[in-house]
Amino acid sequence: MALLERAAWYDIARATNWTPSYVAESELFPDVMTGAMDVPMAQWETYDEPYKASYSEYVRIQREKDAGAYSVKAALERSRMFEDADPGWLSILKSHYGAIALGEYAAMSAEARMTRFGRAPGMRNMATFGMLDENRHAQLQLYFPHAYCSKDRQFDWAHKAYHTNEWGAIAARHTFDDLFMSRSAIEIAVMLTFAFETGFTNMQFLGLAADAAEAGDFTFASLISSIQTDESRHAQIGGPALQILIANGRKEEAQKLVDVAIARAWRLFSLLTGSSMDYATPLAHRKQSFKEFMQEWIVGQFERTLIDLGLDLPWYWDQMIHEFDYQHHAYQMGLWFWRPTLWWNPAAGVTPDCRDWLEEKYPGWNDSFGQAWDVIIDNLLAGRKDLTLPETLPIVCNMSQIPICAIPGKGWNVKDYPLTYNGRTYHFNSEIDRWVFQQDPVRYRDHLTLVDRFLAGQIQPPNLMGALQYMGLAPGEMGDDAHQYAWVDAYRDPRLSRRAA
Repeated sequence: MALLERAAWYDIARATNWTPSYVAESELFPDVMTGAMDVPMAQWETYDEPYKASYSEYVRIQREKDAGAYSVKAALERSRMFEDADPGWLSILKSHYGAIALGEYAAMSAEARMTRFGRAPGMRNMATFGMLDENRHAQLQLYFPHAYCSKDRQFDWAHKAYHTNEWGAIAARHTFDDLFMSRSAIEIAVMLTFAFETGFTNMQFLGLAADAAEAGDFTFASLISSIQTDESRHAQIGGPALQILIANGRKEEAQKLVDVAIARAWRLFSLLTGSSMDYATPLAHRKQSFKEFMQEWIVGQFERTLIDLGLDLPWYWDQMIHEFDYQHHAYQMGLWFWRPTLWWNPAAGVTPDCRDWLEEKYPGWNDSFGQAWDVIIDNLLAGRKDLTLPETLPIVCNMSQIPICAIPGKGWNVKDYPLTYNGRTYHFNSEIDRWVFQQDPVRYRDHLTLVDRFLAGQIQPPNLMGALQYMGLAPGEMGDDAHQYAWVDAYRDPRLSRRAA
């Protein structure tokens, strides 16, 4: 067989379905684990994966990728990237590693579920490689930041974040547990590999690799590029599964899975990537705004993918596109204001030049978010940094686990979207978040946000310091302004006063 071309034997070799003789097929593949939705086995056997690889090919290619990534890291060990990099870029690294590294282990478990319970042989084969991919991604993204731990304790949160009750870690876990850890094989194929990876993370890693190279961080650029090439392969697991569901009368169920996954991914993506692109990335290295990125890759590319598969756009598509104008700006203000609750140092990103750029990309920014930043700037100029720090916790969305926020100033549209279920009132950031809860309230009803835990007396003492202790943030780890407020000096010239203008 080794002498034959792969195309000559692949389909036969991976045709691993069989008729069980010791147990019923329903016991071997229980529907709660497969999520096959009563689609017959014969239909699942028509699954045709777009990426075909043998184990020997996979190992050879992955060995080359590892050799490349680790070689670049070794070659640049003595570079001064850490010392010379803009602090905003270091903040992007810290937030990425803490939010993503152990999330890759969660994705490995999800791929393993498809490996065991996928009804299609091709799905099981691809998921086996996907499982190995995600394990590799986690190991890489734990090993690379470890070299920085002796220089900056915040890099240790690559490993620590998911083992704490820090609010950002809670938000990430809540999303990943929902999409990866508590779903059937088919649900994972649709929600993780199609909606989350094809729609969001694959695009994010492409952008991150380019930004890293632009910033001179070739170690991180090599790392992310190496990971992205894996993602682009196993992200294709969901497409053929969706085609089978739709062809067998399960479009409604498939559509709901896609709609829920995109809604959940958008919130986390907006928080992490939006603030990184429009605020933490040094101005000289910004190739496009977050809104432009979303319009090109998510609207322009992913929208066509949905339609080509025979799905409809999510009912909230236009509303989500409208949020491109403001949601990540609101999250950025929250990240910076509640900076002691983070494991990284957020960059304010509002120098006069940055504000000109933000106004150009988001017309009206100065009349809304700019007015709120003016208050912060005035307090810092007056030496009142204490007035720019939180004293308590904000209202948190019961779905995203992220503070409820939107447009301040003249465009004010901040609103709570409550829902009472079984005698408990839940609070949501938007109609989209509330709709997700309503699709499966039993799944979400018992979870307590950080603020719910605060009000329930689980956080002692019941103040901000008690909350920081509860989150596991020790001195030297709590976030502060990435540039140590040096950007405020530009506003000491009264001619730059935005209010005077």
